[in-house]
Amino acid sequence: MPDTAPTPEPEESDIVKAALRRSTWAEMKTAEDWWAVWIGGGLLLICFLAMYFSLPADFSDQVTTAKAAGEKVSVHSPLKAWLAKPGSWSDNPLDSIFPPEKNNLLIPLGVVFLISLCAFSIGVKAMQQSVAKFAVGFLGVFLLAALAYILTGQVVVKRYNLEYALWALMIGLVISNTIGTPNWMKPALKTELYIKTGLVVMGASVLFSRLLILGLPGIYVAWVVTPIVLISTYAFGQKILKMESRSLNMVISADMSVCGVSAAIATAASCKAKKEELSFAIGLSLSFTVIMMIVLPAVIKALGIGPILGGAWMGGTIDSTGAVAASGAILGPEAEQVAITIKMIQNILIGVTAFGVAVFWVSFIETKESNIKPDAWEIWYRFPKFVLGFITASAIFSLLYVYLQGGDVVVPAMVKESSKVFRGWFFCLAFISIGLETNFRELAKFLKGGKPLILYVCGQSLNLLLTLLMAWLMFSVFYKDVVNEVFNK
Repeated sequence: MPDTAPTPEPEESDIVKAALRRSTWAEMKTAEDWWAVWIGGGLLLICFLAMYFSLPADFSDQVTTAKAAGEKVSVHSPLKAWLAKPGSWSDNPLDSIFPPEKNNLLIPLGVVFLISLCAFSIGVKAMQQSVAKFAVGFLGVFLLAALAYILTGQVVVKRYNLEYALWALMIGLVISNTIGTPNWMKPALKTELYIKTGLVVMGASVLFSRLLILGLPGIYVAWVVTPIVLISTYAFGQKILKMESRSLNMVISADMSVCGVSAAIATAASCKAKKEELSFAIGLSLSFTVIMMIVLPAVIKALGIGPILGGAWMGGTIDSTGAVAASGAILGPEAEQVAITIKMIQNILIGVTAFGVAVFWVSFIETKESNIKPDAWEIWYRFPKFVLGFITASAIFSLLYVYLQGGDVVVPAMVKESSKVFRGWFFCLAFISIGLETNFRELAKFLKGGKPLILYVCGQSLNLLLTLLMAWLMFSVFYKDVVNEVFNK
């Protein structure tokens, strides 16, 4: 007789199930990824039309004259005065909203709040959730995001480049791990929706020509390193750590190696993980995301690594897409664009990973008939659709930049003075949400024996080393000249 009883099979209700497949048309009306595309695309359309119809009647003549003189026409978005974030201050934080000798920012901040609330409420309604509860919670989340911006605007803080993402995370974490996240605020913690919408909006600022060029070396960084790390981490957990739960091992491995929450959810359904295992993996990922998005930019600066290589390194290792954008922004626009490109390419592997894990689980792990029937459509079903929004926005505004009369001044002005404001707010809302959703106490029960933590740390260490090596080869050796040409170096 064995010394211990066999581990009981989990109850059916405790297992993360793959969502019932719906038609693409049905998903386009109700899925979060698609609503990130619709909301982000709608805001970009509004920003562009406002810019376009405000151009003077003789704008074409002005552009022609300016080009002949080797100059550029100066244009501004009419939305600039209506959209804002809290500004700088030295001694009195109220100066960030009521700046001396300037118009106060209450109305522009209110406009951003109302537009954001209306846009996301439409998506929430389409996803069949309570708009009233979301609206109440959104007010609280928005006020916390405003507080993060206010703290960021302090002149000493700005000097040390402590970005809004750090403050947003800290505010959320302090609340979550002390008094606890208020229940009335929880319906508005739409981390993924905020991040994905912000990334779609960001697409307008990434020229498609750059995206294509950066994507070539990025494929090597994302598609070569990621599978190696995933397989190695899972094997390490089974062969070396002897983890009892294969499903927890797999979810942590996918979460850490691919792209965090989305990969964890997709993989958990494929390997029939328990819901509490999924929750733990996500919590572990978010905890390390908080650490890495703060520490990694500092390490890159300390080591003297350039922004392009640094951005590629962060894009392949930091789990959350929004955290990648924020960390890249700390190092500058070049690092931000490279990091986001790498992460977008890596996000495509969500569907491939879910499909591969499902095939592996059915074929080699489960000894009885499984209700998971993987097929090639699984890749499309799991594909992060918001990536299509990002690419489409990049392509459209790249065409406008090149072919629209004066597009090289119209598009940058639109981005800088309108769409970039929304993007910043959406990312800030996301990091407030991440902080409010991360409770370190709830992770303690899974850390008995330390195996999951050891698995994550060892896997992420391998990920950091391999990604840095591959990023160096691609961005500093094989494609160095091409990448430098993109950034005019």
